[in-house]
Amino acid sequence: MASDALFINDRITIAGWELTEQFVLAGGPGGQNVNKVSTAVQLFFNLVGSPSLPDRVKDNAVRLAGRRLSKEGVLLIEASRFRSQERNREDARERLKELLLKAAEPPPPPRRKTKPTKGSVERRLKAKTGRGEIKKLRKGPDGD
Repeated sequence: MASDALFINDRITIAGWELTEQFVLAGGPGGQNVNKVSTAVQLFFNLVGSPSLPDRVKDNAVRLAGRRLSKEGVLLIEASRFRSQERNREDARERLKELLLKAAEPPPPPRRKTKPTKGSVERRLKAKTGRGEIKKLRKGPDGD
């Protein structure tokens, strides 16, 4: 159980009881340290059932999580980049924070429709007729 709260931004803070950590054996290089010590961290966060997140952030986070989200709505973040348990724990919490910050970003402004200028329309049509003239000149003198 993760004890300390995770501060996301000035509006969102995740309580410590919402985060669950599990330490497992990590793969990859590291010699006997990898075989003996459980340094990899699996951080579980109930994304769908969290009271700390607004609905808009939850919906965006579900879309961003992809395959890391279970059918029950629990987000799993695995961290095994570092050799120490503490650094992997910090890495997993930081990756959760980055995901939630990206989900909390405001939506982009809607696209404003624009019309081409009269001059650009005329230039485009003039270029098209010019290409047509070039293609007409490629025909042989007998009209084939």
